[in-house]
Amino acid sequence: VQLQASGGGDAQAGGDLRLSCRASGTTFRTKAVGWYHQTPGKQRELVAVISSGGLLTYADSVKGRFTLFRDNFGNTAHLQMADLRPEDTAIYYCNADLRLDSKVGWVPSADAWGQGTLVTVSS
Repeated sequence: VQLQASGGGDAQAGGDLRLSCRASGTTFRTKAVGWYHQTPGKQRELVAVISSGGLLTYADSVKGRFTLFRDNFGNTAHLQMADLRPEDTAIYYCNADLRLDSKVGWVPSADAWGQGTLVTVSS
């Protein structure tokens, strides 16, 4: 699986950014796709996941502000980020192969990570 993430950058608090993750080498439409973020010294955290059937899961911190949607024809998942806050500053990673575990929730495949894209939100 090859993933190409794009769309990171600088934004002011209250602003918008869109992250995109384009996949190749996988049957994209059959996979759950997700975005995670990571800040220095912390573990990578789930931001949003969309299942192959369109079921959405969001972290509480982004509910109502971020929207994840997928374009199966373009093998791309987009994370629309609105009303950005300084605490959204992080490196964002996409994963194109998550599975849902009944005990721990969404589990990303170690082989399906894209390169990170930095989002910096200033107040």
